[in-house]
Amino acid sequence: MTGITRAQSSAESGGGIEAILSEHADLEKQLSDPNLHSDAGRARKVGRRFAQLSPIVNTYRKLEAARGDLEAARELAADDDSFADEVEELTATVTELETQLSDLLAPRDPHDPDDIVLEVKSGEGGEESALFAADLARMYIRYAERRGWTVTILDETTSDLGGYKDATLSIRSKGDSADGVWSRLKFEGGVHRVQRVPVTESQGRVHTSAAGVLVYPEPEEVEEVQIDESDLRIDVYRSSGKGGQGVNTTDSAVRITHLPTGIVVTCQNERSQLQNKIRAMQVLAARLQAMAEEQAQADASADRASQIRTVDRSERIRTYNFPENRIADHRINFKAHNLDQVLDGDLDPLLDALAAADRQARLQQA
Repeated sequence: MTGITRAQSSAESGGGIEAILSEHADLEKQLSDPNLHSDAGRARKVGRRFAQLSPIVNTYRKLEAARGDLEAARELAADDDSFADEVEELTATVTELETQLSDLLAPRDPHDPDDIVLEVKSGEGGEESALFAADLARMYIRYAERRGWTVTILDETTSDLGGYKDATLSIRSKGDSADGVWSRLKFEGGVHRVQRVPVTESQGRVHTSAAGVLVYPEPEEVEEVQIDESDLRIDVYRSSGKGGQGVNTTDSAVRITHLPTGIVVTCQNERSQLQNKIRAMQVLAARLQAMAEEQAQADASADRASQIRTVDRSERIRTYNFPENRIADHRINFKAHNLDQVLDGDLDPLLDALAAADRQARLQQA
């Protein structure tokens, strides 16, 4: 856990609003110090934490001002009935702001500001599954474009018809925000089921197949993971796949296998073997940190919700039904008949519903 995350846990669980106000003031002072900005990584981390606390501080200040106005209005109303309406309005305002503040103070996922690595893998269904995996990858790329995020394809293995057997994407936000890529796409991990007539189907029958999505945060600094070089097998090979003239024709692609866990990370789309190795090591560290955190959560809560790691049609978080133009998320009973728009990157209504359900669950745990 980073120093900022420790402060966050203290402020939002035991330290109370005074601790948050103090930390916010300290972060504001740090951001005004030119020396901070000589370290881009540290400056971004401080900026993100400041952005995360600012809505809490602003809402608290509005609440305190509204409470003061309400107290004054009540005193005036005791002598003048014409202030009764103002008392009623201010009472409603205070109640609304108290609800907003309570919501903002609900336990947050410490990874919400982070960027992500997203993997899409074909599963049952052969070539049709690979084509659907490519559809999912395009859906996330288009959504990222709508948000102004940067997408880098780190690795891809294509099928005969141009689908994805597997693809690894790095998705990064720009600027400082309390709600980064992870906060929006963390719910996407699991098995996605598709029902449609495959291009390979000559009889026009609807088939069901599935593709798997794995999402994990990629913090700028992975501080808790120590990787022993002796635990790694590093292979280099020639880059392949899409890219035209951009694909290096030398043995620049890198595959790293973490022997203790069996995790395999490949990267081939950087310009040199060294760059591919550095990027692959970053992804491996993020994968190992996510695994460690997931295990810690599992130890603490045996019945927690988790990503489905087997690409089986019977285990799914969401169904994409092409004949009915319908999308259904089975975790929150969300249904909509705009599948074409969703696949074009219009994911916000669905992601908003998932975030609202998650926020409600966190409030109940608070």
